[in-house]
Amino acid sequence: MADTFNYRIDHHGSLVRPVTLPAPGDDPEALRDAVKEAVALQRSVRSTVVTDGDFPRDDFRGAVLGTVRGFRRASGDGPDGLPRWVAESLPKADGPLLADWAARLTELTVIAPKVSLPSPAYLAALTFDENLAAGGGPASARELGEALAEIIRAEIGLLVAGGVRLIQLNNPLLLAQVAADPAAPGALSFEDALAVDATTVLLDERPEGVRTGLCPGWAAPAAVDRARVVRLYGEIPADRWILPYDQGTAAELDLLRALPEDRDVCLGVVDATTARLEEIDTVLARIDAAAEVKDIEDMALAPSRGFADMADRPLLGAGDQRRKLVLVETLARYCWGNEF
Repeated sequence: MADTFNYRIDHHGSLVRPVTLPAPGDDPEALRDAVKEAVALQRSVRSTVVTDGDFPRDDFRGAVLGTVRGFRRASGDGPDGLPRWVAESLPKADGPLLADWAARLTELTVIAPKVSLPSPAYLAALTFDENLAAGGGPASARELGEALAEIIRAEIGLLVAGGVRLIQLNNPLLLAQVAADPAAPGALSFEDALAVDATTVLLDERPEGVRTGLCPGWAAPAAVDRARVVRLYGEIPADRWILPYDQGTAAELDLLRALPEDRDVCLGVVDATTARLEEIDTVLARIDAAAEVKDIEDMALAPSRGFADMADRPLLGAGDQRRKLVLVETLARYCWGNEF
């Protein structure tokens, strides 16, 4: 697609937080300085996207869970291994979720910032509690998802109006639903999840160069149900699909093979969970295989996932993170030279 080259060297958004940085909200000045340093890091590794590293939030869901009324932190962790939250009422937004931070990024770099948000279907699936329905909670996960979709779609509009050109929605639950042996859907059915997330990426206006992307999961299933993957891509009209491509499995290639010709793809070609660096020739061979089923001009490269889903649980150290980002840049130059 047009303008894909603008975002050729991508990453999911979350970065390793400096060990000296206080918790979000404790020291605003230190937080601003840390974000400034994160921007400098991204420029130094020649990333074509710039984010705030998720430093202002406790985890990658925090733009919604930490901002929107109607949610409370519950005890224990959820099925995704992250702290559990529940929806006590239909959510209400009192103001922008991320637009203020995106505006600060535009002051630090000429590159249009990228913003990552949790998808409404993902949040609804994990925060709906049927036991709370009688006490004023959402009547169904679908109702909760639709309310969240309205809030997140409005936020995307604010972000685009403020100069953001690449928005990524994350729904780590979807790839388990397109497996040959799909996982139990939980609170939100596969059909409802597709419908909820589909409404979020439809923009009323689309300025030149704006892309809405969706990441359906951090790892491919063992085997893919072709019909369900076709439904996934067909019913959610995201411009860009951020797909895992770091293990060299047949299922990863099957996910790419089913992608419609008019969508671009960001391939997660290096494993963000291990410090070991991939062999360049091995990764390039995988990219060559991808180029046989998808035009390489409609591709971008990235790590397989964010480096810190939670601020206090980074997947790698800062040095290993940098080496992974440098490797992505190196691979991109092997593929496209300096044409970005």
